[in-house]
Amino acid sequence: MDTFAALAHGMAVAVQPMNLLYALIGVFLGTAVGVLPGIGPALTVALLLPVTYKLDPGGSLIMFAGIYYGGMYGGSTTAILINTPGESASMATALEGNKMAKAGRGGPALATSAIGSFVAGTIATIGLAFLAPWLVDFAVRFGPEDYFALMCVAFVTVSATFGDSPVRGLTSLFIGLTLGLVGIDKLTGQARLAFGVPELLDGVEVTTLAVGLFAVGEALYVASRRHHTEEKLEPVRGSLWMTKEDWKRSWKPWLRGTMFGFPIGALPAGGAEIPTFLSYSCEKRLTKYPEEFGKGAIEGVAGPEAANNASAAGTLVPLLTLGLPTSATAAMMLAGFQQYGLNPGPLLFAERPDLVWGLIASLFIANCMLLVLNLPLVGLWVRLLAIPQPWLYAGILVFATMGTIAAKPSVVELSMLAGFGVLGFLMRRFDFPIAPVVVGLILGPIAESQLRRALAISLGDPMTLLQSPISATLLGLALIALLAPFVLKGMGRFKANED
Repeated sequence: MDTFAALAHGMAVAVQPMNLLYALIGVFLGTAVGVLPGIGPALTVALLLPVTYKLDPGGSLIMFAGIYYGGMYGGSTTAILINTPGESASMATALEGNKMAKAGRGGPALATSAIGSFVAGTIATIGLAFLAPWLVDFAVRFGPEDYFALMCVAFVTVSATFGDSPVRGLTSLFIGLTLGLVGIDKLTGQARLAFGVPELLDGVEVTTLAVGLFAVGEALYVASRRHHTEEKLEPVRGSLWMTKEDWKRSWKPWLRGTMFGFPIGALPAGGAEIPTFLSYSCEKRLTKYPEEFGKGAIEGVAGPEAANNASAAGTLVPLLTLGLPTSATAAMMLAGFQQYGLNPGPLLFAERPDLVWGLIASLFIANCMLLVLNLPLVGLWVRLLAIPQPWLYAGILVFATMGTIAAKPSVVELSMLAGFGVLGFLMRRFDFPIAPVVVGLILGPIAESQLRRALAISLGDPMTLLQSPISATLLGLALIALLAPFVLKGMGRFKANED
């Protein structure tokens, strides 16, 4: 009953006129950027972080959550219409969705995508509401050594699963951890890695790093690619609505996709790509129409899209209850929390229940808004694709610079923005994942303080990290997650040599 009461209180917060406006802005922007290839929700949240610096924390976070959900919806539109996934999680949708569009069934493909996302998002948000308090009760028992071990799991899983190479992921992580050391040491009061620059004594701003890596880096990377293949826009022909047969073939994949997306999205190494492809494989095996797969089977759109949106709600479970980001957008949302001096975790549920439950309740409203927006506005989203890339990215650079100046007017801050932009470009150029850098900067100082606290309590005995069952288990999981990619790669090479 406590969850129902908290959710009712959260709904009262979410339906306030300003919060409804924030949610509407969020879902509109999220859908719009999800449609544009290469500009995902992570980049949008990064751009808006400095702009929302002086806004109400609750409203800003509701807007960020709306962008996240909207980005997941919007990515499917281009995946279906022009075979260009706006988000990596929409790649599975493109396999069958684009074939349906070319066969003149783009309308039903977009409809099953939107309705499936709504169904999955609603079920997964209910799961978030009921699972979060249980996880909070568990997390309250954590000691400093347990929190440090949990951070180690987050570091390893994020760096090992983002990108193709675990070594590159770990390199990105260590760049973030090094940046986290900049500033005054809270224990000794000594300056670290400040190089005599007064502006660096407060540390590296997460917003400056995020905007530099995501927005400026992406703009520089796009500008560096001289040859672009022009995509032909595929018009939506026929009715937008689904037939009775389409409904019959879609509802089970929606539910199965939700079952894949939510639990995998909630895992520290989950993400949205894995459940979408698992859902696609599952539907391919269970379908009564195997001959349609590869030619435009509606189940191949319904299942992956449901898994995609369910995983978005799943990623909010570890973010809100433990403070662990499991995707690039979740890392940006964590930066949004820290911008307002808030640390997601069990204490946030006790200290700011109105903010947390208002955010969870707003997800239900965002889902309804997205359903209303996506079906009638398909024509508008398609027109957005016609914006010339030079205009688009020039606007992003101006917006990024102005936002950074508004948040912290300083020559040093602008120089850091430019430096992080070049770093972001080089990381994209040489295929280094970007999210681990942001995660390292945010979680690095927290992990350091928890480790030092644990060592202070045990009078410097490092074995204290293994004496707690929770800490020992989490460190074991972190070690397995660290070694598994290398072992699997070695086994693959061994098998290839044998063959």
